[in-house]
Amino acid sequence: MVEAGCDEAGRGCLAGAVYAAAVILPPGFHNEQLNDSKQLTEKQRYALREVIEREALAWAVGVVSPQEIDEINILNASFLAMHRAIDALKVRPQHLLIDGNRFRPYPGIPHTTVVKGDGKYLSIAAASILAKTYRDDYMLRLHAEYPSYGWDRNKGYPTREHRAAIAEYGATPHHRQSFNLLGGDGQLELKFE
Repeated sequence: MVEAGCDEAGRGCLAGAVYAAAVILPPGFHNEQLNDSKQLTEKQRYALREVIEREALAWAVGVVSPQEIDEINILNASFLAMHRAIDALKVRPQHLLIDGNRFRPYPGIPHTTVVKGDGKYLSIAAASILAKTYRDDYMLRLHAEYPSYGWDRNKGYPTREHRAAIAEYGATPHHRQSFNLLGGDGQLELKFE
């Protein structure tokens, strides 16, 4: 059976798009290093991305913008990013393995959700690496445009440094306006450019 693993990156971020990837690995594919991308170093993830892109039967990345996230919410945006990745696959899978416990069914393809699937299935781990590295590349490009927010380090996640920069400089067009950008204390006043 042709099976595609799917995972997303950037769901918990305050800024930037959410990325997802879908990967179909060849039967019998094996790689000792391929595991949950959160357990790997940045250098290992990028080295594995080259292996995955070279050896996968098919792979694709889907993106949903911050503006779309604000319109449809982050959960729906995560599903949409995965659907866009599946849409772009050159090989049509017969089954989908989805990291997590929820998914909006993709038309005509049955799926199985797998909690912590990136540590259990190589195809989900591969998708996790592609989603993470492509999103990191994107956040580095945004960092060049908006260096004050530390996106080269925090990748848009809600670190203290990132929230302090939002409080000082306001939100950018890349921030998710529907998110609580300053955290729970409500002490900081948000400025929009």
